[in-house]
Amino acid sequence: MHGSLSAAWLLVALCAATGVYCLLRLRSAVEEQRRTAGGEALMGFGMALMAVPAAVLTPPRWAWLLYAVVFGGAALRALWASRTAPGHHLHHLVGTFAMAYMALAMAVRPAAHAHHGGAGAPLLTGLLLVYFTAYVLWTGARVAPLAAASQGASPGGAVWAGWGDRPELARACRLSMGIGMLAMLLAM
Repeated sequence: MHGSLSAAWLLVALCAATGVYCLLRLRSAVEEQRRTAGGEALMGFGMALMAVPAAVLTPPRWAWLLYAVVFGGAALRALWASRTAPGHHLHHLVGTFAMAYMALAMAVRPAAHAHHGGAGAPLLTGLLLVYFTAYVLWTGARVAPLAAASQGASPGGAVWAGWGDRPELARACRLSMGIGMLAMLLAM
C-alpha cells in the first residue's frame, strides 16, 4: 500500500483486529456467524498484510502472485457458496475478487513503479470503488440501529451474549473491512 505511513499502520491495525475478531466468531453458537467468520478472517489478515507500508516491506513478485492465488481460490469458494445463499456470499465474492485483483496489479507492476500509484485498470478500480463506497454507506447506516436494538433487548443481554454472537460487532467488522478496501483501492 502507498500513502501516509501512519495511515497505512492504522489500516494494518484495523484489518488485523478485524481478523482476530472474526477468529473469535468461529466459536459462535450461531451457525451463520461460524459459516462466514473464516472467510472474513482471511480477508482481514490478508488486508493487513497487503496494507503494510511499502517503505517497511516490499514483498517480492511471487508473494503478490501467491496472494492472487489464495484470494482467487477464496473467490471461487464464495462463488460456489453463492449458489445456495446468494446474499452475503456475493459480497464475499466481490471482496475476494478485489483482493485478487489488487494482488495481480501489484505483481504485474514494473519494479520502477513499485512505490507510485497507478496500478490496475482504472475502469475496474473505479467500479470496485463505487461498489465499496455504496457498501460502506449502506452498512454504516445499518450498524447504529442494530447496536441500539441489541442494548435494549433484555436486561444484561449484552453481558451474556458471546462475543461471537454479536451481530452488531460482526457488521461493524464488515464495515471496517469495507473502509479498508476503499483505502487500499484509492492507494493503488
